[in-house]
Amino acid sequence: MPDVIIRDPACDWLFLVDTVTRHGTVDDKRREELARLFAGSAVWLEFVSALSTRAQLGPRVDGIAWETVVWVADAPTHLTHFNGSCVFGPYR
Repeated sequence: MPDVIIRDPACDWLFLVDTVTRHGTVDDKRREELARLFAGSAVWLEFVSALSTRAQLGPRVDGIAWETVVWVADAPTHLTHFNGSCVFGPYR
């Protein structure tokens, strides 16, 4: 199971959050494990790696899976989306 599961009922998404201190970042293997675990879910799955600082991201960035998101506590209003055509949406 992920460390944290957050449901956004407005858009029917599940945010599956792994903290770097417990599971590490969401790499390809972990993304596949979580996708299988929640395969029966009808909602959109968003895979999130949570870190305390941006400095923690540097040595781990090569292992982060595509189509995942990184959230950093020292910049809580920002997310880094690792590629893909499906992003949260445009700026207003």
